[in-house]
Amino acid sequence: MLKERTNSSYANLGRDIKEARNVMGISRKELAEMVNIVPRYLANIENSGSLPSLPVFYELIRVCRLPVERYFYPQLKDQESTLRQRTTNKLNLCPERYLPIIEATIDGAIRMDKAEES
Repeated sequence: MLKERTNSSYANLGRDIKEARNVMGISRKELAEMVNIVPRYLANIENSGSLPSLPVFYELIRVCRLPVERYFYPQLKDQESTLRQRTTNKLNLCPERYLPIIEATIDGAIRMDKAEES
């Protein structure tokens, strides 16, 4: 039986999974097949606030490359803005070959910020 989210650290689990799935460019059916569940179960997790079983949770976190700390250590999440959390999730989904571009962009933004401070 599906359980509703009672712990606030799981409040965004479904949204995070859905966002990661969309960034990965895969359908709900494809993700469900990857973690060996039916698409309806995944839809309930994404949209209805249902908590997955622990094995399904693990597979969804692994496949979607979501940071497990967010769900088990919510106090860490409170230290970061929503934008920073979303950016971190997307960075985890980014193919390795594009990371030098992202790193150079971040380096440029840091240099710009330091120049503005001077």
